Amino acid sequence: MAESVVTYLLENLSSQLQNEVQLQRTVRSEVQSIADELDLIKSFLRVADAKEENDAQLGVWVKLVRELANDIDDCLDDFGRRVNDNNHRHKLFRFLKTYKARRRIALDVQEIKSRVRNISEGRQRYDVVFQHGSGSSGWVQRRVKSQGDALLLEQADLVGISGPKGEMMEWLMRDDHKRHVVCVVGMGGLGKTTLVKQVYEDSKVKKRFKVHAWVTVSRSLKAKDLLRDVVKQVFRVIRKPVPLEVDNMSGDELKECIKDLLRQSRYLIVLDDVWHVKAWDSIKLALPRSEKFGSRVVITTRNAEIACMACEEDQDWVFNLEPLGERESWELFVRKAFKGDKACPSYLEETCRCVLKRCGGLPLAIVAVGAALGAKDGASKDEWDVLCRSIGPEIEENYNLDSLKKVLSLSFNDLPFYLKACFLYLSLFPPLQNVQMMRLIRLWIAEGFVIEREGKTLEEVAEGYLKELLDRGLIQAAETTSDGRIKSCRTHDLLREIAISKAKHQDFAEIVKEQGVMWSDKVRRLSVVNTLKNEQNKSVAKLRSLLVFIEEDLFTEFSLSTLFPRGLRLLKVLDLQGTSLETFPSEIVKLFHLRYLSLRDTKVKDIPSSIKKLQNLETLDLKKTYVTELPVEILNLKKLRHLLVYRYEIESYPHFDSKYGFKAPLGIGSLQSLQKLCFVEANQDNGAIILEVGKMSQLRRLGIIKFREKDGIALCSSIEKLTKLRSLSITSEDKDNIIDLQYVSAAPESLQRLFLAGRLEELPHWISSLQNLAILFLKWSRLKEDPLVHLQELPNLVHLEFLQVYDGENLHFQGKGGFPKLKLLGLDKLDRLQSVTMDNGVMPCLEKLVIQRCKLLKNVPTGIEHLIKLKAIEFFDMPDELIMKLRPDGGEDYRKVAHVPAVYSSYWINGGWDVYSIERFSEKENSQQGTGTAVRSNRRSTLWKV
Repeated sequence: MAESVVTYLLENLSSQLQNEVQLQRTVRSEVQSIADELDLIKSFLRVADAKEENDAQLGVWVKLVRELANDIDDCLDDFGRRVNDNNHRHKLFRFLKTYKARRRIALDVQEIKSRVRNISEGRQRYDVVFQHGSGSSGWVQRRVKSQGDALLLEQADLVGISGPKGEMMEWLMRDDHKRHVVCVVGMGGLGKTTLVKQVYEDSKVKKRFKVHAWVTVSRSLKAKDLLRDVVKQVFRVIRKPVPLEVDNMSGDELKECIKDLLRQSRYLIVLDDVWHVKAWDSIKLALPRSEKFGSRVVITTRNAEIACMACEEDQDWVFNLEPLGERESWELFVRKAFKGDKACPSYLEETCRCVLKRCGGLPLAIVAVGAALGAKDGASKDEWDVLCRSIGPEIEENYNLDSLKKVLSLSFNDLPFYLKACFLYLSLFPPLQNVQMMRLIRLWIAEGFVIEREGKTLEEVAEGYLKELLDRGLIQAAETTSDGRIKSCRTHDLLREIAISKAKHQDFAEIVKEQGVMWSDKVRRLSVVNTLKNEQNKSVAKLRSLLVFIEEDLFTEFSLSTLFPRGLRLLKVLDLQGTSLETFPSEIVKLFHLRYLSLRDTKVKDIPSSIKKLQNLETLDLKKTYVTELPVEILNLKKLRHLLVYRYEIESYPHFDSKYGFKAPLGIGSLQSLQKLCFVEANQDNGAIILEVGKMSQLRRLGIIKFREKDGIALCSSIEKLTKLRSLSITSEDKDNIIDLQYVSAAPESLQRLFLAGRLEELPHWISSLQNLAILFLKWSRLKEDPLVHLQELPNLVHLEFLQVYDGENLHFQGKGGFPKLKLLGLDKLDRLQSVTMDNGVMPCLEKLVIQRCKLLKNVPTGIEHLIKLKAIEFFDMPDELIMKLRPDGGEDYRKVAHVPAVYSSYWINGGWDVYSIERFSEKENSQQGTGTAVRSNRRSTLWKV
């Protein structure tokens, strides 16, 4: 961790030394000597940083180095700010010539140099430590090779789980009409959540229970929040939008709402990680005890008392999860430490069994230690022996949470220096919150954590960091897109506690949840959660990042000068996402060092021209705001990499005008660093904006709306120049306006996602040549010819959606092996479509099929029975004739879909979705009667977000 600070500092020093402004020669020489001293220390920090927890004196020395590096960083940034201020006043020359200015700079540098020398001399006392430890530094630096889904215990393929899973499945599926509770009890890290999740995700369980909800119960979760979470999850699973009044309901009202939602259903509710009896007491009376459906409640807990109180009825079940046996522990350990495809080398077996013995059969400890050791691919036996000895004292007593934290800390200590800061940054986000991957990557870059690598963008390097953390089991994938990209991630609770503790100890970051909470005056990053009062008296002189997580009713106004009257002169990151902010805070433009500004999901409408002062801004996130135009002064921000200005307004189905972008100033092509530009309006300045887009050669993602047919040639010319483009979205000015892309002679080879919304006279010929295309959305195309023949050979297409694309009567998915990787297919509003044919062998990987609003389609697709990997079919607003043929009690087409675990039919009725399974046609009438409140839906036409 200390090394990452110094690495960033050295780069900053280098840029300062090369500044056009010639400092007084003696000062310049002193600054150079500081850089030389720090460069010497850097080589030792890599080993020292991993050993500081086991050596108190060494820890003190590392802490001093870290503080010194931070102080130098502050000094340089403050100097840069002053130089910028004088540049704007045309007084730079006088500023540097004045004796007072030279004297101040010289004194600051001399003081810092003295501290550097003192620390450097102190470092020599630890030479023996470094000499003995240097042998292990190599494996600390090595990158972890892919270990598959090493996502701790949530997604780990644990051994010894088949037996308990079978028992639980049998219990849940038994023919008993009463509601029963099962409690899985055991210490933290035994795999309770893993066991229950595998049962919960089983297709047989999904098919048996119409309503299923998973609620993670944190120690601090209030009863009202728990009830509200259950309500929202149930609404989502039954495909109904959450009523707005839910957020304002009392506890009793929420309980009644849950009862009403579940009264006529067989449900499965999982309450994961229950810490207090009161959590169960707050919800148990809300869960109907009907003796008609055979519902189930599953609880995981570390507290046996909770289990006893929850399982008070006959045939309720308490399942005590035990540690793994010796054989199962060894199998799991070898799988994690040796990548699953290798056996333990004989010369390491004794050492490995020594390590494993101290894990005591605890799966979480085994997975964590195994992942850490897995990074030592190619290491010597001596290195393994050293680690074995260091693990001993920490794992010996692993039957309590503190010891387990020490075990998990090994994974953190083993991280390369460039990943430690990235992992600690996750401590700033509230518990149970999934962190969007791109948000995290942009924050890392703004903070300077990401190291440049030749041939890669910073974003691509950061994606590699994210994968390393996944492979090491320190973060978990929470959401993925249909083409396999990680959309959001999360951190295991215990690992998050470790991150919070280490971040606070190192003055890296702190979290403020209550009024009057004190934090260190050296803290670099601050996360404010649901409180903004009485913070103005706290020191924030060194603050670099401020992230605010405030519930809407608590965030009535925001003023940086009121909250932090001493100023935030060094701030680089300001994230106000999700707050109820209505106006752009004027103080923001004074933050010269600001690199990241997010006002996403706020009510801001206008951006002032003074934003031009933010010369270092790299990310401006205005997604889901009401901003529709940017001032011409935005062109001054030459370092901008991500410019996101758009929102969606979708009701039951997406409509043509559901996407809102912004009017870009003429000359936007001068922003040569832009990688993401979404969504720019094209119907301005006689199409000049389209030509401007072609000048931004670094673009990876481009979104255009209000495109006009007459600008087709200009657009094609620009597309050909954007050779690095990964994602392209084009929406025409209206439904009848043609998107003519036939003039593209060479489409970007790297294109992975293509979204075309508007009329197409014919399918662009170059689409069939896109070897990397994974997602294709075509909407309102109104093609006369079947487009499938041009798409079936695309080797990497996984997600295909048609909305009013084809005017023909028949769609034919033909040819064995056609659409080889397609996983999701959506067909919407093909008004003349009467039949769909799927040849045997086509779409061999298809998992989800969605057909909606095809009013003339009276039969399920011919050949659908050949799609053996199909997991779900959904019919939305389809003819009753088709649905009735799917009845399990004699429907002529039922046998064609009997192999599919989930088949649903839905209708938009009285402002809400009425959803039911074909396995329970008798529930349709009850379901329709239960759609009490008419609300509006924000459902999109795809099951998987892109």
